[in-house]
Amino acid sequence: MTVERPWLAQYPAGIPAQIDADEFSSIPAVLEGSIRKFRDRPAFTNMGKTLTYAQIDELSRQFAAYLLGELKLKKGDRVAIMMPNCLQYPIATFGILRAGLTVVNVNPMYTARELKHQLVDSGASVVLVLDNFGCTVEKALEGSAVTQVITTGLGDMLGFPKGAIVNFVLKYVKKMVPDYDIPDAIRFNDALALGQRHELPEVSISHDDIAFLQYTGGTTGVAKGAMLTHRNLVANMQQAAAWVSQLVHEGNEIIITALPLYHIFSLTANGLVFMKIGALNYLITNPRDMPGFVKELSKVKFTSITGVNTLFNGLLNTPGFDKLDFSRLRLTLGGGMAVQRAVAERWKKVTGVTLVEAYGLTETSPAACINPMDLAEYNGSIGLPVPSTDACIKDENGTMLPVGEVGELCIKGPQVMKGYWNRPEDTAQVIDADGWLHTGDMARMDEKGFFYIVDRKKDMILVSGFNVYPNEVEDVIAMMPGVLEVAAVGVPDEKSGEAVKLVIVKKDPALTAEQIKAHARENLTGYKQPRYVEFRDELPKSNVGKILRRELRESPAKAG
Repeated sequence: MTVERPWLAQYPAGIPAQIDADEFSSIPAVLEGSIRKFRDRPAFTNMGKTLTYAQIDELSRQFAAYLLGELKLKKGDRVAIMMPNCLQYPIATFGILRAGLTVVNVNPMYTARELKHQLVDSGASVVLVLDNFGCTVEKALEGSAVTQVITTGLGDMLGFPKGAIVNFVLKYVKKMVPDYDIPDAIRFNDALALGQRHELPEVSISHDDIAFLQYTGGTTGVAKGAMLTHRNLVANMQQAAAWVSQLVHEGNEIIITALPLYHIFSLTANGLVFMKIGALNYLITNPRDMPGFVKELSKVKFTSITGVNTLFNGLLNTPGFDKLDFSRLRLTLGGGMAVQRAVAERWKKVTGVTLVEAYGLTETSPAACINPMDLAEYNGSIGLPVPSTDACIKDENGTMLPVGEVGELCIKGPQVMKGYWNRPEDTAQVIDADGWLHTGDMARMDEKGFFYIVDRKKDMILVSGFNVYPNEVEDVIAMMPGVLEVAAVGVPDEKSGEAVKLVIVKKDPALTAEQIKAHARENLTGYKQPRYVEFRDELPKSNVGKILRRELRESPAKAG
């Protein structure tokens, strides 16, 4: 069936219907173009230290040469990175990619159990970790394929004496670096020094080579690695760069990067797209410290910012934010979770700039739909399919539905992943025979080609833009001897969009909500932990015994 494309008529002037996904052979090819063009311009700033494109070139080459020359890694080997936004992140990421290797992004807040699954599943042979999370890596190494751990402190790229002071304060004053013992671990700066001894060989990287194994969950609760190729990411860079081209100016942008670069939204939108246009990425290491974040923003006349609804809401509710200089701000992009109308309207009132909503998935690298950048005000839509992208609404039988009808949103384009790592059955469940990716989101399209998310088909819970899969949470809580039955659902939350609520049938009458939460803290990263715990005599079930999560979601969240 032919796809009608009413959205093309809504494209702002100058936005092409198609992009050239083959203009660049790989992400390093894009990077090298930017290095030539913007060599002396600032590329990344963090904690008062700035690296130019030339310095990123030199340092990432050193890291690539270390991986190939010292560790003798082979093309396609996986290297895991476990750190928040800091200067080491772009150096390592670009180094890994230039070496023809695959980046495995790891959320640094993971517990040892979660990390171990990702290390074992990906087969990563090297892990680069910030000292703050070294003890988690130590606990997760056994049984993995890791042969080398590289450690680094937050201050390591800041120069002397500042770097040494930062590392000392974090460890001994703020007590944020627990002791760990990983034999044969090497420091990041020592790895760079070793890399200087080696020439970086010419590495042939093709479109189909995997650039990132980007882990995402599924309704089964098992985290799966989406295989994102160089072509997927280059295509998405081209699509997004074309989309924002009327608003941004090459070599003249400062983008605030507060969302973690290990998250696909920030990785592509900030780390890659804005690298392509020669921007300065202003890295925020801890955006949860809102007063500190606003203080950082006061130091710079930024032109762009990306974020999730909770981030924008947090800024708007932090004293001093409304006093910042927004004279150069032109682009505010929201994604990762639904943008709330009240937040968007307040953002426009305070900054004078429309908060433009976008939609994407890990599986689409991520951008699939974005609202026009010349949007006058928030419209409640996820926007239009980006260039070279088709979208449609299908029913349960795979039949395309007409305008206005609700069904599953399906996406097709060069940014759609190669598949899930070592999981052909899971891949076949989401990518059909015609190449359509089934998103699991229920949506409708209006007559102009704007798409609107209506509901989620999956039971997934979205906490501050991060996916939480009920089965994983339930499995962890069910490990407790005092629990008979457990169901996890998402309930509305003013701060995080949604929060995790547990409904539990007790086996041990003495079991308390605090015991449940303590167990969750040990086994689940922060955003997966329950905000609410409710005890019931029984759980609602279907006639085949399936727990009816929908009924639990519809009952009010009781504190506990």
